[in-house]
Amino acid sequence: MRATTIHGPGDIRVEQVPDPRIEEPTDAIVRVTAGCICGSDLWRYRGDNPITVGSTIGHEAVGVVEQVGAQVRRVQVGDFVIVPFCHCDNTCANCLAGVQSACVRSGTTQSGQAELTRVGQADGSLVRTAPPGPHLLPSILALTDVMPTGWHAAVSAGVRPGMTVAVVGDGAVGLCAVIAARQQGADRVVVMSRHADRQRLATAFGATDVVAERDEAGVAAVLELTRGVGADATLECVGTDQAVRTAFGLARPGSTVGYVGVPHGVSLPIERMFGRNIGLRGGVAPVRRYLPDLLGRVLAGSIDPGRVFDLDLPLDEVAEGYRAMAERRAVKVIVRP
Repeated sequence: MRATTIHGPGDIRVEQVPDPRIEEPTDAIVRVTAGCICGSDLWRYRGDNPITVGSTIGHEAVGVVEQVGAQVRRVQVGDFVIVPFCHCDNTCANCLAGVQSACVRSGTTQSGQAELTRVGQADGSLVRTAPPGPHLLPSILALTDVMPTGWHAAVSAGVRPGMTVAVVGDGAVGLCAVIAARQQGADRVVVMSRHADRQRLATAFGATDVVAERDEAGVAAVLELTRGVGADATLECVGTDQAVRTAFGLARPGSTVGYVGVPHGVSLPIERMFGRNIGLRGGVAPVRRYLPDLLGRVLAGSIDPGRVFDLDLPLDEVAEGYRAMAERRAVKVIVRP
């Protein structure tokens, strides 16, 4: 099959690689209708994370089941499915506790930017839906990672009706976190963003205030907006030390920072956390936990997270998609085999 592979920083190629195969009786093979590039893929693209030369890349995909293992019962060949980036059996103790991302039989999509991908624990992982039309497919694709991840940030921070929520990060996850905060009842959503196109989209998603300043100036601006109190809940959607420290600077005493940015070089401001009773909660989003609810919201038209996609490319042009995201010319890129 054709698949996206990475060979070094900035070196993305489309190559012929062996087709995935059924390795366990609980596996399924999905023919990818659409995949996409994630902000977390850029860590490897920039050389900030280790690279296995020639390995496939991409963990978000939707498509049609092409083959199933002998023990798969809930999905069958021909079903259109959403593939959560973290696979789970949805029956172990961790899954039943709502932490499907820590399933004892966990796995991760390895070739979402490809023609085919293997899904472990297919019965627990895959969510069936009717094949979406062109207008709906981007929002269905967003349910594989970024929308549930933004949702997890809001859940982790304890967003409730009437709150003022601050969102740190204006990438696809941060923009989806704006949707999540509003859907969970926030009256006011302040988004930290310096980019006009992302500011406009955040506002369309329900952000009530935009703060372009960063670091201490950004914290001061949010404190001014909140009469010196700070945010009732803060959603950290980047993963850098700067973003985490900003998040804690925005958080009011007694509140919680919900973090979903993949941590890179983060040192927690533990003295501030202790002195102001600010909590930290989050991590890898348990996508399968949120999928049924979020799918219902997409199908009902109450959310439209597919608007985060602003570039749509064929698989052969995936390298341009990486360049566009790395250079901030695109928020999120669809890749179609």
